[in-house]
Amino acid sequence: MAAPTAPAHRVDPDSGLDDVFRLAQQLRVDAVRCSTAAGSGHPTSSMSAADLMAVLMARHLRYDWQDPGNPGNDHLVFSKGHASPLLYAMFRAAGVIDERELLKDYRQAGSRLQGHPTPVLPWVDVATGSLGQGLGYAVGIALALRKLERRPGRVWVLCGDSELAEGSVWEALDKAAHYELDNLVVLADVNRLGQCGPTEFGWDTDVYARRVEAFGCRALVVDGHNLAAVDDALTTAADGRQPTVVIARTVKGKGVSEIEDADGWHGKALPEDLAERAVEELGGVGQLTVRGPQPETEAPAPRRRRPVELPRFEVGKEVATRAAYGKALVALGAARPDVVVLDAEVGNSTHTQDFEEAYPDRFFQQWIAEQQMLATAVGLAVRGFRPHATTFAAFLTRAHDFIRMAAVSQVSLALCGTHCGVEIGADGPSQMGLEDLAMMRSIHGSTVLYPADATATAALTATMAELDGISYLRTTRGSYPVLYEPGESFPVGGSKVLRGGGAEDRVTLVGAGVTVHECLRAADRLARRGVPARVIDAYSVKPVDARTLARAARETGAVVVVEDHHPEGGLGEAVLAALAAVGSVPAFGHLAVRNLPGSGSTAEQLAAAGISADAIVPLAEGLAP
Repeated sequence: MAAPTAPAHRVDPDSGLDDVFRLAQQLRVDAVRCSTAAGSGHPTSSMSAADLMAVLMARHLRYDWQDPGNPGNDHLVFSKGHASPLLYAMFRAAGVIDERELLKDYRQAGSRLQGHPTPVLPWVDVATGSLGQGLGYAVGIALALRKLERRPGRVWVLCGDSELAEGSVWEALDKAAHYELDNLVVLADVNRLGQCGPTEFGWDTDVYARRVEAFGCRALVVDGHNLAAVDDALTTAADGRQPTVVIARTVKGKGVSEIEDADGWHGKALPEDLAERAVEELGGVGQLTVRGPQPETEAPAPRRRRPVELPRFEVGKEVATRAAYGKALVALGAARPDVVVLDAEVGNSTHTQDFEEAYPDRFFQQWIAEQQMLATAVGLAVRGFRPHATTFAAFLTRAHDFIRMAAVSQVSLALCGTHCGVEIGADGPSQMGLEDLAMMRSIHGSTVLYPADATATAALTATMAELDGISYLRTTRGSYPVLYEPGESFPVGGSKVLRGGGAEDRVTLVGAGVTVHECLRAADRLARRGVPARVIDAYSVKPVDARTLARAARETGAVVVVEDHHPEGGLGEAVLAALAAVGSVPAFGHLAVRNLPGSGSTAEQLAAAGISADAIVPLAEGLAP
């Protein structure tokens, strides 16, 4: 490919627009070069936004590239993560990666320059590429900066026009307007062409402007290749008045006549011969470096912590685990100023309202917008806070992709799903979380917890604030007897043996949450029938306590797992996989919700699903040796 044709030169905030134009051309050239070298990538999507990023990088983005952890830095979120060739070209211009890495490592095995950006790179806050999510994350970051930290930093977001069809984008803008996030600026790259042809509205920028304004944000429409107009728009956008969307009309493949505004080039690297012609047409390989405006050096804000004084619950007293969760959040809030809580308009049921009443400045209502609730939590985590986001377990499934991508972003946050299973009773199947354990167990690096009583719930809520990655707590609606004394320890990966444990045990009953109580009732009945049963409270569903389970299987010869969840992906499969891994699979029974529930009381629902003590006893009796 063409050799360098331009001498090294630095572009700074005082440089003229001629230098900014040369920088934009260099970004295009490097996007072409790295994707062609890799044999894959999205050069045309990168080229359309190169002018926007050149102006931003040179004149508006206050960022110390040598100190990405500077608390005073602005943030840049590439929501259109497929434009990674452009982002990595910017990194080369900033001097934080070199030409060799850009051309040799992009999209290669083991490289940090992955096909879509991830925080394996210190200048990347969040993983993007699942379209429609980056703006939501940016709202969370902007919220932390403006409402919690009171810092002057801005958050800039590059979106593509295709992702503006995603409802999550508009959830994000709605919350940006509600929380008056005047430090948020979105650059919408309206290049007309998506993966399979024209986008829904093409270059009709007025449609986008009307929608932006309808959600309470300011819209600025510009020619995305007019550098002076872009510069003026970004200056206006950063005036501290309101969240702003710069709607930039651009051309896909801009700068290369053979592919400009041409369908069929989305996600395709240019072949070698066309890439050479493209580089020549764009002015050759550049050696510009950029030092944009610098932030003020700021020290991290101290967040003094003290020991958590958890609520205490009397053994035998009936307490709902969701209520214990709310009390534990308040205790966490008193001990840890980094703990923040988010809710999706169900706080009086999930008991996050307890935290809101105690610490309103650290509580963020997201209303019925579960995707944005997760996105906001991710953004808050980027700024070092410990988010606890809560809604009914059934409704978290809407946000599965955001949870999945949060794991890719390697953030740490806690989720709580309440009102799970058929146990909720008369509300019926639309409200019953029966898939959540499978969903959360499948998340990379996740921890999944399902306490049976208030004491365990409080302890595990506090534990989640210390865990890395995505943690999930499942709580029930109804009130159940407290089983454990205050101060009992509940290590992740552990379990509790509540009945039996001796050589005379003939069957093991494994439950979690509400089914622990059904297993205890069944064990009492089995004892009267001369069948001693061991009862295990498997409060840690992932990781599961394989050692205790294997020992029980070996000593009793029969295991029955009972869960208020569909049979696929829940506790039963976790237990069976653990036993298979150690070669200790005994006679095995699995009771789960296999029917389609309707409405009814809790007792009726448990019985109809076949997970009550009435169903456990005959199965256990038949399996016991």
